[in-house]
Amino acid sequence: MGERVVAACDGASKGNPGPAGWAWVVADESETPTRWEAGPLGRATNNVAELTALERLLAAIDPGVPLEIRMDSQYAMKAVTTWLPGWKRNGWKTSAGKPVANQDLVVRIDELLDGRSVEFRYVPAHQVDGDPLNDFADRAASQAATVQEPAGSGLGSPEPPPAPDVPPTAPRRRSATAKPRSGSARTIKARFPGRCVCGRPYATGDPIAKNAQGWGHPECRAVDA
Repeated sequence: MGERVVAACDGASKGNPGPAGWAWVVADESETPTRWEAGPLGRATNNVAELTALERLLAAIDPGVPLEIRMDSQYAMKAVTTWLPGWKRNGWKTSAGKPVANQDLVVRIDELLDGRSVEFRYVPAHQVDGDPLNDFADRAASQAATVQEPAGSGLGSPEPPPAPDVPPTAPRRRSATAKPRSGSARTIKARFPGRCVCGRPYATGDPIAKNAQGWGHPECRAVDA
């Protein structure tokens, strides 16, 4: 049995349902992304995209290698770790007697999990200090959903950009007498890209500060709500 592989997978849907995509990423010992793949799904839901990402990851990794999978989807994780045994006992019906949603994907994942060592780890999404592999998979899935084209390390694709989920808007002007909002005045460098409350994005390494709505540009600490 080989050494454990650490990976993450994610799905995205722009509209739920809407243009959707999936992505997975595998890391080295230092948890730096080494292999990744992403692809389009046409029009689909978030749940379908999340399950597809997991199915594609499991299919891409040698089943004899122990695997740690990081995900931000409670639905996909619980579907294959908590609810699946009951669904199988009930003839692929929920406890309410309804057909299991996305059964084809769940059945395929169940087959891929059979006999292999897999540890699932939930990680919150869209956190400034969040899991870098989950962030990478999230950005790759979002890009695949937006452009509807495959990408990945095997295709020579560059690292996926920040997700263009929110259109930029002009920041409000601050009056000369405006006082900073309560909270930390500390400015740090962003470890991951994100989007400020003003609507403008910030990149990895840009200075950011805490405001009432989260992290963003230091000058936006005094922007009126």
